[in-house]
Amino acid sequence: MSPSFPPLRILHLEDSELDHELVSMALGSDLGRDFTIQRVEDEEGFLGALRDSPPHIVLSDYALPGYDGLSAFHAAHTLEPNLPFIIVTGAMGEEVAVDTLRQGVTDYILKARLERLAPAVTRALAEADARLSRERAEQEVRALNASLQLRLEEVERLRGTTERQNQRLEVQARQLEEALNLQKTFLAETSHELRTPLTALLGYLRRAEREAGGSQVLQDAQRVAENMTRLVNDLLQLSRGELVQSIEMHFVNLGNVLRQVGRDYGVQADVPDCEIVGDPGRLTQVFANLVSNGIRVSGGPDKVRIELRLRPGEVEALVIDHGPGVPDDIKPRIFDKFYRGKEAGSAGLGLTIAQQVVTAHSGAIDVFDTPGGGATFRVRLPLPDDADEDEDFA
Repeated sequence: MSPSFPPLRILHLEDSELDHELVSMALGSDLGRDFTIQRVEDEEGFLGALRDSPPHIVLSDYALPGYDGLSAFHAAHTLEPNLPFIIVTGAMGEEVAVDTLRQGVTDYILKARLERLAPAVTRALAEADARLSRERAEQEVRALNASLQLRLEEVERLRGTTERQNQRLEVQARQLEEALNLQKTFLAETSHELRTPLTALLGYLRRAEREAGGSQVLQDAQRVAENMTRLVNDLLQLSRGELVQSIEMHFVNLGNVLRQVGRDYGVQADVPDCEIVGDPGRLTQVFANLVSNGIRVSGGPDKVRIELRLRPGEVEALVIDHGPGVPDDIKPRIFDKFYRGKEAGSAGLGLTIAQQVVTAHSGAIDVFDTPGGGATFRVRLPLPDDADEDEDFA
């Protein structure tokens, strides 16, 4: 167990001892980290536990004798607005489920599908950490904005001295005014994009990278944020019925792209070098989507690997997982826009974007069963006309 993860404190509002034990067993087998779980049965016990031993996350039944999950959520939200809260219930209609999410509940899991509980807990904790990081970043941005404002006022007070000083100060003032305007624009955009804070995150990483003087970690984080921003733009284009755009083709080492994706997501990617003509950013987007999907459905990066194979006139990149697989009746539709199977966990556009990017590279993408269980997504891309097999895989 990694020492970077302290024991997780879970508060479970549940009147059934059996259901509590089933939840504990599901978490114990799939969560992948130490945790303690405290069960309470009613409002009094729940409020007391929130005050006396604040948890990292709350799991709650939807309907209890004399109390309910939504009331518990609002009570917890009042004490700690960022506390993740997941409804774990036996049955819930679609309208009720949508209403709970609209009111701010993090997620809901049916007791019949407890295999989804551990991934939901992990995802909820990650989202809570991201919100806290974003708030800290925004506080630093506001502090920087205030500092720039003070410096601008100081420059303006220094005007009126000698002509030479005045000219120099005017240049500084213009620079500071531009920086201040950019910062105000940045904050304005952030206020409208709190649900998807990619613009704020990317701007912060770029500034931090410049100040750190080329930190590799910050460069990697910036690259990931840029890929996520590109994905958001693609989703907006697809939602309007437009095709994925902005593809810039040049010679690229596909092996480097796959190894970088492997490092980013912690999956095995022992692949050789292979030069093709393509857009490295777009290809990264394709394989990051396939790898993240594989990790999500299979339960961990250790169940996903990347392979690269040379074929006559083309190269095959395979993203192989050992998850539940893709049923045969779904395979023909899985790349359709907005299609969501039972195993889907996104808006149904990621695979559509991947298909359009691969098609723009004159390639093809498909899915077939992994021997022993799981799904294998295969991306076929053409090799340059003068490609030499021995050199590509030396």
